[in-house]
Amino acid sequence: LGLTRRVPGLRAIGIGSVGAERTVATAVKAARADILLVAGEEALWLAATARRLPVRLVIGTGALLEDIAGTRSLFAAPLRGLGAGAGIVARGAAARTARIDARAVIRRAGDIALSAGMIAALAPATLAVVAAIRLDSRGPVLFRQTRIGRDGTPFTMFKFRSMHVDAEARRAALIATSDREGICFKSRHDPRVTRIGRILRRFSIDEMPQLWNVLRGDMSLIGPRPALPEEVAAYDARALGRLVVRPGLTGLWQVSGRAEIGFEKMIDLDLAHIRAKSLTLDLMILALTFRAVLGGRGAY
Repeated sequence: LGLTRRVPGLRAIGIGSVGAERTVATAVKAARADILLVAGEEALWLAATARRLPVRLVIGTGALLEDIAGTRSLFAAPLRGLGAGAGIVARGAAARTARIDARAVIRRAGDIALSAGMIAALAPATLAVVAAIRLDSRGPVLFRQTRIGRDGTPFTMFKFRSMHVDAEARRAALIATSDREGICFKSRHDPRVTRIGRILRRFSIDEMPQLWNVLRGDMSLIGPRPALPEEVAAYDARALGRLVVRPGLTGLWQVSGRAEIGFEKMIDLDLAHIRAKSLTLDLMILALTFRAVLGGRGAY
């Protein structure tokens, strides 16, 4: 209460003890709070529970609130404060270690092993593609584009160039001709695509350089396709759920029809895959990808 008097416009909806975990969670949901401040040395509760609550911002404040409110000084007992801080850090680290997802570790190890092996195995084919692109049209062999990765982090995605060098400048004028429902642009007869580019895109060969993105950790072999920044800017809260994992080279959307599937259905498929957390499903998607590439459904 002392803090609300000192900060104009700040309204405290409620104060509770984390010992009554369910009560606090229920109260936060009912109040529709924007910010949750967890004071004291409750790092374990903060790590285990607070992330599941529907608030925009969660902050572990330690003794900071008491210091601002004037009821306790952070520097009154520096050695004791140092010990308490070390305890918080140690318990927080222990909680994080305990929550390590074995599936995530296995997936990352598989990503590294498979992407490295495929890069080596596809080296002769890569040289042939490079030569074909250079002979077909002017411009660089690789196309680099900013995409949005896990937790909204931008990264540079690699592709073999399948379009003319002025493709990005011409994109805005073609948005209205999209053959796909939703905010993601796709055109069956995109005039920006080169002759060799149509072949590369038909068999998804243009995606091969993304094996380097997988090896680097920007992407995973299996997951939602990485979106453009302008697409993510138009996402609603539900669509943002696809950003909680690394984007993938292939996924449920790719093996289900790719561009023939509308945006909302794509989100459904991505979220279903994320919720499943199944290595078996991942292996099935990987196997179905080869059929999808050869069939070429929705690839343009």
